[in-house]
Amino acid sequence: MISKSLKTTLIFSIVLFASCKEETTKTPKTAMSNNVLIQEWTGPYEGVPSFDKISIDAIKPAVEEAMQLHLAEIEIIANNTEPATFENTIVAMESAGKALDRVFTYYGIMGSNMSTPEFREIQSELAPKLSDFRSEISQNENLFQRIKTVYNASQKTPLEPQAQRVVDLIYKQFEMNGANLDADKKKRYAAINKELSSLYTDFSNNVLHDEENYITFLDENQLGGLSPGFIKSAANIAKEKGKEGKYAITNTRSSMDPFLTYSTERELRKQVWGNYYSRGDNGDEYDNNKIIAEILKLRKERVGLMGYKNFAEWRLQNRMAKTPENAMDLMMAVWPAATARVKEEVADMQSVANELGDNITIEPWDYRYYAEKVRKKKYDLDSDEVKQYLQLDKLTEAMFYVAGELFNYNFTPVAEGSVPVFHGDVKVWEVSDKTTGKNIGLWYLDPYARQGKRSGAWATTYRSSDSFEGDKNVLASNNSNFVKPAPGEAVLVSWDDATTFFHEFGHALHFFSADVKYPTLNGGVRDYTEFQSQLLERWLSTDQVINNYLVHYKTGKPMPAALVEKIKKASTFNQGFGTTEYLASALVDMKLHLADPTDIDIDKFERETLDALGMPKELPMRHRTPQFGHVFAGEGYATAYYGYMWADVLTSDASEAFREAKDGFYDKEVAKKLVEFLFAPRNAMEPAEAYRKFRGRDAKIEALMKDRGFPIAKSNN
Repeated sequence: MISKSLKTTLIFSIVLFASCKEETTKTPKTAMSNNVLIQEWTGPYEGVPSFDKISIDAIKPAVEEAMQLHLAEIEIIANNTEPATFENTIVAMESAGKALDRVFTYYGIMGSNMSTPEFREIQSELAPKLSDFRSEISQNENLFQRIKTVYNASQKTPLEPQAQRVVDLIYKQFEMNGANLDADKKKRYAAINKELSSLYTDFSNNVLHDEENYITFLDENQLGGLSPGFIKSAANIAKEKGKEGKYAITNTRSSMDPFLTYSTERELRKQVWGNYYSRGDNGDEYDNNKIIAEILKLRKERVGLMGYKNFAEWRLQNRMAKTPENAMDLMMAVWPAATARVKEEVADMQSVANELGDNITIEPWDYRYYAEKVRKKKYDLDSDEVKQYLQLDKLTEAMFYVAGELFNYNFTPVAEGSVPVFHGDVKVWEVSDKTTGKNIGLWYLDPYARQGKRSGAWATTYRSSDSFEGDKNVLASNNSNFVKPAPGEAVLVSWDDATTFFHEFGHALHFFSADVKYPTLNGGVRDYTEFQSQLLERWLSTDQVINNYLVHYKTGKPMPAALVEKIKKASTFNQGFGTTEYLASALVDMKLHLADPTDIDIDKFERETLDALGMPKELPMRHRTPQFGHVFAGEGYATAYYGYMWADVLTSDASEAFREAKDGFYDKEVAKKLVEFLFAPRNAMEPAEAYRKFRGRDAKIEALMKDRGFPIAKSNN
């Protein structure tokens, strides 16, 4: 998942994707501000964020000051008396907003990695102010008329490709955000955005509250089935929470998933499962159902002002899918095969449970537990045995190896203390070109779960690359929620977690390899930008990685060939579960935004929609609606969660290109095309065109169905 960056989240998607560029004499100076969060970055590597100087007290005034500086820059552009040109309008906009970029680097860290109740209060206070700020830009009539003048001129006399692309993107985003509305509708549009901004903040804070406060503490006699490493970590977490002698199962996926997979305590599995899938849905002051209903009403009203029938129609017009119907066609082409596979998986699990004399009927809190037993029976594959070879440190080395082979990058640890970090767990590496030694940037890794850190895994940038004001290096980070081990213990992760680790690193490589001229082009099309990171997952199972980096955490010996063969044979195991839980979330997301939100009952809608789809009762959606932050903590993935599957069609098809190549996944010619057409262009090229340049044709769904072990389905995609 790509973290919501400053400009995508807080300046309505593409306007002003500026990153820390040199100030021009035509914009207000910011370097002399007394607020350290606004000041230009100094130090090594072309300047780095002063993460060691973050303070809650400085955040609010810094945001407010940076917004005013940015609005002053916009006024200069909008009121320029010279005729509108690409240089004095579009380029000037691209150059604006540096101070706000810097401030929101810190703001993003505090919101995602280091949140506190005090910071959440500030978020709530700032949300409506930020909405007003965005509206002042998107509804600035003079600014839009200048953009429109440049856009119209470019339709007659096209600019060079990247310049034309940035003009088209900026004009389209202003248009999609109501720039052509009359005064009364603009006023209502701005008011809706202001309401939504507060609701998004409330939604995410409610989920975080439930993650922090629903913790299951175990006694020593309740640890059956759990691995020694997991037990030590649980004991350490309980001690940190003032419960020495107990064992803590936190309300996050990284803690919940292994507990449900291995714990022999069925009632405790039910409790932990219930805590996790009830986040935001506990009928208390932190319940999100009414918030979601209000969000849906406001979204529909807002796009209705511009003549759209529903939010999905508005959102998908500039995505690869183009229409909700196309997205639904893809999902429904896969759904029957996925749910049919679930029935087979449940039958296998029930059979094992019966053989063991457990006298139970498979329930959602049993799925992972008995699936693991089926895996052991069918493939003689024990996930806990596999974990012994999946050390976080060695996986990190493996990712560096892949980046070196495909991108020619070298990763060198930065000396502790030479670059400021926001927490002691964060480590930093310098990224450089292996051939020339040129600095590409810095990679920050924040691997562990902790109080105040949002769940999941994501990638983000602190500084992106563009060249219109001179080349700059990239500062990027990966953020995970692995359970921190007891002192001296190795961090062992599941195969799924290792895959996610590679996935998020794929986003980082996308950031580092960007070769674009203008900041706006560092954005992306949501149902395409997950493709590159999903593709990088495939390198985890290559022989070079398995043989050299998947070594036993105690003996250092490589993973045995027999175990490797078992993993490969089991590659399509449990695909019914994985595909169905994901698709259920994507389908509910789309259907919620196509439905009439008047008097909508969210829990009832979720239940009835899943029933109509034939959702197997033995598993839940991956993200139940009341905790679906992708969709309701902001708008990045709203009606766009399907994009992971759209991107996976591309991923499976692109993987075939490597399998067909002379040297497989490390073939230099295919790797060169991978970087040139799929990673470097970012949003400087239409995604469909970029993919055709790589593959020589459009992607086909058949490779996806084959990868998942499903019967081949035909689709219009």
